[in-house]
Amino acid sequence: MRLALYEPDIPQNTGAVMRLCSCFAVPLEIIEPCGFVLSDSRMKRAGMDYMQHLDLTRHRNWQEFYADTRKHGRRIILLSTKADCFYTDFSFRPGDILLGGRESVGVPDDVHADADARITIPMAAHARSLNLTQSCSIVLAEALRQTGLFPRHGRVVRS
Repeated sequence: MRLALYEPDIPQNTGAVMRLCSCFAVPLEIIEPCGFVLSDSRMKRAGMDYMQHLDLTRHRNWQEFYADTRKHGRRIILLSTKADCFYTDFSFRPGDILLGGRESVGVPDDVHADADARITIPMAAHARSLNLTQSCSIVLAEALRQTGLFPRHGRVVRS
């Protein structure tokens, strides 16, 4: 299981996602360009000392990321407010990459089309979207639960 961020805009969110990935021993992939310098102090503050344990891969652009996923046979699962499938109805696999879009605009149509699946989080009718970190946390927890990949006491325990 991996998590990827498409051209993230907000360093604090990226730092919080880095911390999330570190705590769950999930590799993070960042698809550039970012809307900030990746060494931004706000991002480091949000990631705290967890970043030293993070398995981070940076991709120069979408094409490089996409080629890498295909080379390794991974599915790209896009978290999107435009999807029809609820994340709770989706069957995750251990090699999946959960993809979060830019906080400001999501992902372009070609990235949406390239995804192997698109999932959404059910919300109240008046709600537009959740924060990127919240969305990643909710879906990643379900994916780890389904695949038995939650780390427990420093090791991964399969259910």
